[in-house]
Amino acid sequence: MNISTKIEILKGDITKVTVDAIVNAANTSLLGGGGVDGAIHRAGGQAILDDCRKIIARQGGCKTGQAVITTAGKLKAKFVIHTVGPVWTGGQKDEKVKLADCYKNSLKLAVDNNCKTIAFPCISTGIYKYPTNDAARVAVDSVLEFVSNSDKIDKVIFVCFDDDNFSALGGVLHQRAV
Repeated sequence: MNISTKIEILKGDITKVTVDAIVNAANTSLLGGGGVDGAIHRAGGQAILDDCRKIIARQGGCKTGQAVITTAGKLKAKFVIHTVGPVWTGGQKDEKVKLADCYKNSLKLAVDNNCKTIAFPCISTGIYKYPTNDAARVAVDSVLEFVSNSDKIDKVIFVCFDDDNFSALGGVLHQRAV
């Protein structure tokens, strides 16, 4: 089987996707914010915030590139995996490594929690200003590497809110699948 058949790209609202785990492009505080983070917290409700507060009490938030898991509250998913993407500062501060870590650590957490399906937003391409095409390459390469070395994930869905990210991810996936 072509490994890229495990990967799908959708344009839409990640809070409406039915998967085992939805990934949240969180901030280090885990307390919600704008963009995807705010949408997931609003749609999932208080239970997500309550779990985030327990994580904060235990470890003080989440560092860039790392991931933590909570309930999904009112979402269709079982879990929300919160990961903190890097802020783009020109590529000289290990942004690529930190972004790849977001995908790898989220996938590892999904496997550790028996999740077979997972949906990712476009991490760091919004307010954190990571260049869309570069972020798409990191996202697809990180996911392809993980799923080619693990049979624990059946489907990875990239859910894009806008045309730019949708086109960038589609282009990179097509290149990698050829």
